[in-house]
Amino acid sequence: MAPAVATVLVLCAPVRTGDVTTSGKITAADAASMVLVVWCLVRLLRGRGGRLTPKAAVVLGAPTAAFAVATAASADPWTSLPGFVRCLQIFVLIPAAVLLLLRGTRDFRVLCWSVILLALVQGTVGVVQNLTGTGASYMGKNVRAVGTFGPLDVMGMSTVVSLGLVAAFALCLADPADSSRRQRVTAMCCAGALVPPLVLSYSRGAWIATAVACTTVLLLAGVRRGVAVLLALAAASVVAVGGFGIGSKMVEERLTSIVDVNSAPDRSVTDRYALWSAATGIWQDSPVSGVGPKNFAAHRDGHASLGLSSGSDTAGAGLEFQKEPLLSPHNMYLLVLSEQGLVGIVALVGGGSVLLVSGLRRLHSAHRARQEQRHREYGGRAAGDREAPGSHDCGLVAAGLLVWQAVDFLYADIGGPSTVLTAVVLGAVTWWALASPSADRSSSRYARSSSYVYAAVDDKAEASAR
Repeated sequence: MAPAVATVLVLCAPVRTGDVTTSGKITAADAASMVLVVWCLVRLLRGRGGRLTPKAAVVLGAPTAAFAVATAASADPWTSLPGFVRCLQIFVLIPAAVLLLLRGTRDFRVLCWSVILLALVQGTVGVVQNLTGTGASYMGKNVRAVGTFGPLDVMGMSTVVSLGLVAAFALCLADPADSSRRQRVTAMCCAGALVPPLVLSYSRGAWIATAVACTTVLLLAGVRRGVAVLLALAAASVVAVGGFGIGSKMVEERLTSIVDVNSAPDRSVTDRYALWSAATGIWQDSPVSGVGPKNFAAHRDGHASLGLSSGSDTAGAGLEFQKEPLLSPHNMYLLVLSEQGLVGIVALVGGGSVLLVSGLRRLHSAHRARQEQRHREYGGRAAGDREAPGSHDCGLVAAGLLVWQAVDFLYADIGGPSTVLTAVVLGAVTWWALASPSADRSSSRYARSSSYVYAAVDDKAEASAR
């Protein structure tokens, strides 16, 4: 797992200005992901890697075929070729490598804690930027927390911090039998520490996605407890914002701008709706295979309204003021729909739906196994067809991360170094949802040992009765 963890932690390194995906440069995270894929390939050649189940092969193979069809049907295949490689890297190669390298729930947790550590590092840098006025420009002040990603990738830090927060929140809700009290308390402290940098990122999409993901995890962990916690948080928010006025001005401005397209101070919302309309128009011209990867920008002006600005303003965090071109609709679903048509969107949404359904089914199985273990009914007869106890927390993390990504794709798309982290997360979610039961060696050993313990207890009780 060392290459997978290194791929995550290398994102702690500062990103040089201009080193983003749109510039065509290979970042340190891209290089680390290449090492990860090669490492997985070497292990497969030596017969030490995992195996793909038929369902996993279909889920990973369908996007590959869709990307290839959209690239071949593109009006300019050579321009679309880098986009094909990028999509293949993010949605197929890295997730497949993580899927084949993960050996069990212990590795899954190690990967989760590496994401949390990365989020803490980036969040700390972001908070310092806000306090010292060295962040990206926001409403005329250099107070926007962007971490080490720079002002050209303002979504990078919010993505990293959000994923770390969701993972930490899910781990702190773990069953006491799955993790120690120290681990749950540590996860709770990490989740609380990641809230300030998420707020200071001023990313509305990340706020919404994190709120939805954490609510989902809370309800999956227990409906009664989830409802009680949500009511307590709602009451605390009313008191803090309404009674004491804490953050009321900022929250009101940012939330209002989501639905108010005529808001003069927030031009980004108007541009985003214009880009969404342009993406829909591009798809209507090429509904089956789209215009090809990386070709949205070339067709944007022919379908965009006159209200679309020439670019977004970027400044601060060591960068002088400049205009950045709007090269995507800031919506992954519309980007795929416009560039890859129905072929691409069916593969993307269909694969995500399979991951969600399969992951929830495995989570339900783990929950039932935990209940059976508590009643001392989990024995050797059930070990073969039920999820082994000790993995319920991993299911909560996987569900939360997948829900966060699905919601965030409504407001963002792939781009920048942080996209590599998205690929690693998708790989972890894919492992939880589609890995064969034999792939979880740690849970299998746990299940066998539990079965032997309970069988011994039952035998002793029966002997005592006799």
